[in-house]
Amino acid sequence: MTTPQITEMQVDKTAIDGLLVLTMKQVTEPRGTVREFFRASAYAGPLAGLGAWQQINITETARGGIRGLHGEAMVKLVACVAGEAFGAYLDAREGSPSYGAVVTLPLRTGTQVLVPAGVCNGFQSVSEAGCQYLYCFTDEWRPGMAGVGYSPLDTGLGIDWPIPVDPQNPAQVSAKDASAPLFSQLRT
Repeated sequence: MTTPQITEMQVDKTAIDGLLVLTMKQVTEPRGTVREFFRASAYAGPLAGLGAWQQINITETARGGIRGLHGEAMVKLVACVAGEAFGAYLDAREGSPSYGAVVTLPLRTGTQVLVPAGVCNGFQSVSEAGCQYLYCFTDEWRPGMAGVGYSPLDTGLGIDWPIPVDPQNPAQVSAKDASAPLFSQLRT
């Protein structure tokens, strides 16, 4: 009989105020792994009050594709449920102690990121077979809702996307994201 390997949930802070990287509780045994994507009782302390998710989306993104940088007026819990991605986050909240900070990190199954309202979320799919990226939202998305969007191709942000991006290739970046305002120009 094999003893299951248990990894407890872990919460790590980042350079962006309120942006947290979560390692999911997971149990691995000979058949595979079970991950707790969400358990209300585990979301106590700094995560209290979360879990009233109003919308949950899954995107499928081909290798090299970028989505974001989008910062809506709602909290998001994001994770790769299949494949891997390179996550990029920008604190676009005026008055925040970490305003303008950028955090990048690899996203693999078993890792989640809690994105505060107003912090921009973006990612690039890096797996050969693409990735499936899950978003949990504390509000339903609707056209015209409060939020901001900035170009993920803004070199002033210092984001080093792992796969080169052709801004004219709609399979890599939408025209809307590629032509969004440059955050670095707004700050100067």
